[in-house]
Amino acid sequence: MDYVLDTLGNLIHQSAFFGLTWGNYLMIAVACVFLFLAIKKGYEPLLLVPIAFGMLLVNIYPDIMATPEETSNGVGGLLHYFYVLDEWSILPSLIFMGVGAMTDFGPLIANPKSFLLGAAAQFGIYAAYFMAILMGFNDLAAAAISIIGGADGPTSIFLAGKLGQGELMGPIAVAAYSYMSLVPIIQPPIMKLLTTKKERAVKMEQLRPVSKLEKILFPIVVTIIVCLILPTTAPLVGMLMLGNLFRESGVVKQLTETASNALMYIVVILLGTSVGASTSAEAFLNLNTLKIVALGLIAFAFGTAAGVIIGKLMCKLSGGKINPLIGSAGVSAVPMAARVSQKVGAETDPTNFLLMHAMGPNVAGVIGTAVAAGTFMAIFL
Repeated sequence: MDYVLDTLGNLIHQSAFFGLTWGNYLMIAVACVFLFLAIKKGYEPLLLVPIAFGMLLVNIYPDIMATPEETSNGVGGLLHYFYVLDEWSILPSLIFMGVGAMTDFGPLIANPKSFLLGAAAQFGIYAAYFMAILMGFNDLAAAAISIIGGADGPTSIFLAGKLGQGELMGPIAVAAYSYMSLVPIIQPPIMKLLTTKKERAVKMEQLRPVSKLEKILFPIVVTIIVCLILPTTAPLVGMLMLGNLFRESGVVKQLTETASNALMYIVVILLGTSVGASTSAEAFLNLNTLKIVALGLIAFAFGTAAGVIIGKLMCKLSGGKINPLIGSAGVSAVPMAARVSQKVGAETDPTNFLLMHAMGPNVAGVIGTAVAAGTFMAIFL
């Protein structure tokens, strides 16, 4: 009988209940909130579901992120190896290839002025950098944190890894992906505050048709120009443009389908769960995390506002032919930000169709955020 009781006692004490801290329970609650937002509210479920579940797992069983040095048999935890692919910048680069294969760059080619709106929305990144310095972060950490302002999770992870900010990668990635998911909540109040009803109702002329040759040449020319000027952008810009070339060339349908579907979703699973698993209570619940979350929100708001303000300026200079709402799509969240521009415009005039016009700044924002990351790497590495 004593043997049975001792065995039961050992099993009970080996359960997670006896090893968890209040911080672990808090993070488990946060993970459940994220799952609710993803499943019930539909906020970017492809991102939030794996991130939230990774967060859940690591706070119940921390050893799932253990390094080989921390284990008795020299074999690390499952999600540790997923996370290594983040640190090596492999998964963020593959995400960019998938985005390129899924995205039509035609609206940007048809309206090159969209580059100005995409560039304007990067203002939030540089504003956040200087604010992070004022908050006590060093140059490398401030640069890694500031990319959150582009609402681009893969670029945030990529830059944090390249700048050696592994200890901040979890909070940075979670903040970036959280704000990407909350674009429909964060952006509309800013857009409405900075524009008048008349501006929001502006109808834009139909974009000109873009030839197949233009679509094929665009990724090649952009890669050559951007990577010659900033070679450090090659992993991101190169993969983005390679994916788009798969799409537009018309001769590698199998590669296009793989990059935009099977491979993309596999990478999202690996990246999402590993990012979530980097948010153990010990790593996440500290003052720096609160600062990062606050800086990310400020940067994202500044980027949205800057895009809308430049959109207003372009509206006036064009004689009212450009709807300022498309400026908000200059952040990198493709295609969510473009959809929000369409939604806010349709609330003012249901017959207004801004989606394709907003895709131009949206694609430009992806390129702009990668260029911003490359600039920081060129300066600090």
